[in-house]
Amino acid sequence: MTWKIQLNFIICILLIVSCNSEAPKLTFAVGGAPNEVEYWEKLVGEFTESSKIEVVFLRQPTDTDQRRQGLIIPLKAKKTDPDVFLMDVIWVAQFAASDWLLSLTPLVERGKLDTGNFFESIITQVDQHNGELIALPVYNDCGLLYYRNDLLEKYHFRVPTTWQELIESAVIIQEKERSMNPQFYGFVWQGAQYEGLVCNYLEFLASHNGRIVNKSGDLATTSVENIQAVDMMKDMIHKYKISPPNTYTEMKEEEVRLFFETGNALYERNWPYAWSLHTRDESPVNSRVGITVLPRTNKGDHAATLGGWHVGISRFSDKKEEALALVAFILSYDIQKRLALDLGWNPGRRDLYEDKDINKEMPQIQVLKRAFEHAVARPNLPYYTQVSEIIQKHINAILATRSKTEQALTRAQEEINRIVQQYHE
Repeated sequence: MTWKIQLNFIICILLIVSCNSEAPKLTFAVGGAPNEVEYWEKLVGEFTESSKIEVVFLRQPTDTDQRRQGLIIPLKAKKTDPDVFLMDVIWVAQFAASDWLLSLTPLVERGKLDTGNFFESIITQVDQHNGELIALPVYNDCGLLYYRNDLLEKYHFRVPTTWQELIESAVIIQEKERSMNPQFYGFVWQGAQYEGLVCNYLEFLASHNGRIVNKSGDLATTSVENIQAVDMMKDMIHKYKISPPNTYTEMKEEEVRLFFETGNALYERNWPYAWSLHTRDESPVNSRVGITVLPRTNKGDHAATLGGWHVGISRFSDKKEEALALVAFILSYDIQKRLALDLGWNPGRRDLYEDKDINKEMPQIQVLKRAFEHAVARPNLPYYTQVSEIIQKHINAILATRSKTEQALTRAQEEINRIVQQYHE
């Protein structure tokens, strides 16, 4: 075989290999409940059909921590996949600080997205990093106050707007109802040692004008406002006795929801998901439950801890343009509306809160809009998980009366300072 024939043979082999090798495909990672994942698969199929962009759907676990780990591993390794993924709101800061997220600013510059259609405070608190837009909300979540409207009417109380009104009405109604139901309590909320406690703590803080991170960006757990807020939480259990003794040992979202739903509480702090469960036909409180924003203090404002899921693109994506097209599709008015109507998701887009169909199907949507306008994000810190664990431990010890408030908050501050120093070394 002459050298020319050999060269032509090698070129043919290379061309065959090149033609048979698959071009990179756009990948989208999503987890959650089975019905949610199946719905996302359907939407991705529609995106492929309309855009002709093939998408590989990466099904993640339901467990949130497993979903987070499933994203961190490839991102740390700078893998090209997944290209697009959903992030819990508290992950965004870590992913941004690690320089894992692609800027979404091109979508705004090209007119594919208008950030004016989203809640400005949410974007400001969560979705911007070093002047760049690096994520946007697909689904919003926040704390709300549920109440028994029949009992408020029976005892001639209005829906509380301040914590003091809530305490006063809870004390009186609890005493009267206990003659018929000894298990009845005025107010149930999440006080066990887990992330939900930090969410409740943040709401009490913000409504007292307190902060975990002050305006200068420093962590400040021992302010007067913070001490007052934690003492109010403790007093609800031990002084006013309107919250059950197991608040700091057992009360998480579902324990609180079930306690309220069985008719054993006047007020409940929970997330929006509880509304559809409280109002279903088989719920004992289905026609007797109302919903409103969480109370404030006389000197503070209404506040609700922000939750939800935000969409982002990997900086290491090998399909960046296609990824931007998928994000624009996910955040479009029509898709966000369908997620609201078909899955009951609270839209990331603010303009959908005026949609007639959504208001008809989700009568609580205007309360949610008010709550999201006052939503407070957890500290936008790349080491937030470690800070949260410290706060959980010390706040729970205060609620259990194992520690005095000011001493526990001082110790929390010292431990957090060590984390900050380690991170900046």
